[in-house]
Amino acid sequence: MMNELVPKYPPFRSKNIFTDIKYFLINTPSIKTLVKFDSEEEHQQYCESILQRIGIGVEDYRMLNIHRIGIEVPSSFLFDELLAWNGDSTCWPNHLAKVNLQDNQLDKIQIFLFGRSKYLFGLKNGFLGLKLLHLFDLKAIRIQKVPAANDADNARYLLYECQGGYPIGVFSMYVRTSIPERGEKEMSQLFLMVGFNFYGKKSWSNIKPIRLIWE
Repeated sequence: MMNELVPKYPPFRSKNIFTDIKYFLINTPSIKTLVKFDSEEEHQQYCESILQRIGIGVEDYRMLNIHRIGIEVPSSFLFDELLAWNGDSTCWPNHLAKVNLQDNQLDKIQIFLFGRSKYLFGLKNGFLGLKLLHLFDLKAIRIQKVPAANDADNARYLLYECQGGYPIGVFSMYVRTSIPERGEKEMSQLFLMVGFNFYGKKSWSNIKPIRLIWE
């Protein structure tokens, strides 16, 4: 039986900054997507298994925030939709955080606050070292378009190095078929994951108070 909480229709398309705020900041989804863990050990094991799967050194990054969304479509279709993404979708606040695909490719992505690509006050290095309008530079580390030969879960992913005005080290969108033993009922699972790198200080992710604030 389908989960009654699963939305039956796609989200409304946002038309401006105000509807971006309403749909993405004020309204919350009926199903919570943040993956919760019963213990720090479980969290660490879960993160390490993902990092090893996508080829990122466990000693360099920790996947601190992991969101999981169950979707009733084949994983291949879901990943093809990710490959066609350009920010202009019902699932991204493109007026608040404008997506700019360089050369119309997913390999290099810039994201600007309010769509303003100019530097604040004309300062190339930002105000007091902070690039307030220039939110992210995403540079693809790897785009795994087909599952690995020995992968029974049909996993595909986009993995980015992320720099800019916000302290993220790596960002990944990871798609695989559902695993019923883990209580996953939909056909496919989409994971959105960020690895911590506080302005170049990767080791700060090991400091528990900073980890808790970031999460």
